[in-house]
Amino acid sequence: MSQGRRPEIMKTVAPDVRQSARLSSARLIVRLAAIDKLATRSDFSEEDEKMIDRAMSKYFLARRRVKTIGSAVIAFLLASLLVPGSWNATARAQVGQTEEKLDYAMIAKIRDEGLNRSQVMDHISWLADVYGPRLTGSPAIKQASEWTQKKFKDWGLANIHEEEFPFGKGWSLIRFSAHMIEPQVQPLIGYPKSWTPGMGSPVTAEVIYAPIQSEADFEKYRGKLRGRMVLTQPAREVEMLEGRLVLRMTDEDLKEAETTPIPQPRAGRGGQRGRDRALQTKIQNFYLSEGVVALLDRGSDNFMSEGGSELSWRTQRTDGGTVFVGTGGPRNENAGKVPPAITLAVEHYNRMMRILEKDLPVKVELDVRTQFHDETGMNGFNIIAEIPGTDLASEVVMIGAHFDSVHAATGATDNATGCAAMMEVMRILKTVGARPRRTIRIALWGGEEEGLLGSRAYVRRHFADPVDKKVKPEHEKLAAYFNIDNGTGKIRGVWLQGNLGVRSIFEQWIEPLRDLGVTTLGPRSVSGTDHLAFDAVGLPGFQFMQDRLEYNARSHHSNMDVVDRVQRDDMIQMATVAAVFAYNAAMRDEKLPRKALPPAMVDRAN
Repeated sequence: MSQGRRPEIMKTVAPDVRQSARLSSARLIVRLAAIDKLATRSDFSEEDEKMIDRAMSKYFLARRRVKTIGSAVIAFLLASLLVPGSWNATARAQVGQTEEKLDYAMIAKIRDEGLNRSQVMDHISWLADVYGPRLTGSPAIKQASEWTQKKFKDWGLANIHEEEFPFGKGWSLIRFSAHMIEPQVQPLIGYPKSWTPGMGSPVTAEVIYAPIQSEADFEKYRGKLRGRMVLTQPAREVEMLEGRLVLRMTDEDLKEAETTPIPQPRAGRGGQRGRDRALQTKIQNFYLSEGVVALLDRGSDNFMSEGGSELSWRTQRTDGGTVFVGTGGPRNENAGKVPPAITLAVEHYNRMMRILEKDLPVKVELDVRTQFHDETGMNGFNIIAEIPGTDLASEVVMIGAHFDSVHAATGATDNATGCAAMMEVMRILKTVGARPRRTIRIALWGGEEEGLLGSRAYVRRHFADPVDKKVKPEHEKLAAYFNIDNGTGKIRGVWLQGNLGVRSIFEQWIEPLRDLGVTTLGPRSVSGTDHLAFDAVGLPGFQFMQDRLEYNARSHHSNMDVVDRVQRDDMIQMATVAAVFAYNAAMRDEKLPRKALPPAMVDRAN
């Protein structure tokens, strides 16, 4: 709308917006009707007519709802008329589409509680500062579960329990320190890989560079490694921090998110991956039989990382003492039958490599103490709790996030943030007195970091088994599943997983959330987290679209995944948006539309 025309609109509606507490239904209609009359002005431009079209759409929506919604929500609708672009193109053209019966009064209550009295940062601090890291099978994750279940009980949730699944041996770190002591003394930044054994007591040993790439290298190093620590990789160049480090979704990123990429041909790597794993097992066994003290590496060869969600954005990894640590051994009966393995900061690793290239000796003092936890029962578990429904209580809306973490830090952005946001959803809904028609169930998953183990076990037990293709009665009762697992960034929309039937529904749901930055529905399927367990058996499972911020550059699976990297305002927005989605899904007359069952499951279902 032209700047000259905006004051007229403001003059028409603003007086009653400022007095929204006393706004009556009749006065609302009068004011909106005044906007109607502006369309008869002969000097209106094409741009002005588009603005009137937006206003009229909201006018008729408000007029239909004016008898049932409160004055505070009416003021919210009026105010939104003044925001350019607040009514997107698809929503303007919803003629013939089913109108969602949104409870704007309850949405306003959810927004008020979520934005003004949030407790999400306190949840994160307890999960990460006090109980992190939360490796599945460790004592810490069990302590975190006990605290979480107590919070659920305090909030008045129902059916609070753990559901166990087999996992293997747990692991925890007892103590670690590393120092180069020759040719000079330097504390080394690093972290042991998970599921590797300890050493019993500190060990000082000479360092040797012995990269083994194939079985042909065995003879080259046979008899030369006993009692030594082995550097397993060449040095890597450390780049200046000139790349994109913080990923806030730009207009270009959001536009790309609205597209569906053409799938690339499958590379046929399945057999090669199996051969790679077999070779790595042989290499580990060789190092072990040769009596090495420990294996030292500096992590990935890449200083750039994918930004995530199959978008083209990329981010630069920060280095500078940030260490991205992986898993170093199995969880089964062979747990601990590998050498101790430590990932060092690339800068400290490179220094030792340069000294060795000068034919000077390097010695390191290392202290690694770890503990394995036998699976006497079942080490894996999911945490479940509910807000019972009313007239549709047998149907369920699920929200979730993975509760476990990796071990190198406290698991703050991966994934105390997602857990805390979903916990806050339940607290908000209980606090505002929501009475959902469907049961709202939260699930905090274990074993995600080892391959979505918890969510897949839950889906097999309750809904369907993607292996034997058997569909269970509860399959028909799930209305939707919403997941959070992409760090601390605010929600920008939803990935639809190719479920185009929900688009027109979600378009209406995000309208009252656009002022919080929720604008985009991405049609593509994204991977890597627990919604996939639901999607694999034809259930409507969705991952929220988030700003990635420093997630892949600094905090994901690193020693810097700590509470200091969590963004408070984004977390408050995240929990509030998720609460609105959970409530809307629980209140609509029908469950959300589904994609077709995978073909092999159709016959079983029939």
